[in-house]
Amino acid sequence: MRFPDRVRLPLAFDPDRLRADLARVEADTTWVSHFVRQNYDGDWSAIALRCMAGETHPIRMIYSDPVRTDYVPTPFLEACAYFQAVLAAFECPLTSVRLMKLAPGSVIKEHTDLDLCAEDGKARIHIPITSNPDVEFRVNGVAAPLAPGEAWYLRLSDPHTAANRGATDRVHLVIDARMNDWLAEQMSLALAIEGANA
Repeated sequence: MRFPDRVRLPLAFDPDRLRADLARVEADTTWVSHFVRQNYDGDWSAIALRCMAGETHPIRMIYSDPVRTDYVPTPFLEACAYFQAVLAAFECPLTSVRLMKLAPGSVIKEHTDLDLCAEDGKARIHIPITSNPDVEFRVNGVAAPLAPGEAWYLRLSDPHTAANRGATDRVHLVIDARMNDWLAEQMSLALAIEGANA
């Protein structure tokens, strides 16, 4: 089945509890600048919640290797009960999980992430934690209205960009998952709900 370039999954999470776990992580570590410098201007950074087994270097920890499957929780995830509960809601194999921050005045330039689409067996899911009205995320030139606590599949093998023109950080919980029957069913259910409400 071919899915649209964005699907709001029929899952919802408590923004206050997400922010509480974010504050817990931020108190214990520092953000790591995204390593693909040509893709952004400003401050785009990450903290690994699941990383490849054995990795200890901060940059390697935030790297999502598309061929590796041996991802394990980091100490930051182990300290955050609500983040653990959020991830447990996804009944599909999870690989990399990161907190990703786009600071005020920062822009992620239009780019594509190869193979990050459901049809290739890989899904990237964004759960906004903090945002502001002047944040914009576009896929194929069309804005995706992501709100805190929502869970969105985005087909990021397509051109996409983001900008934070506001005064506060935009932080997303970014989950890389392998497609399975459960996730396909969730996406199909979301599309059926959307069609019924249209």
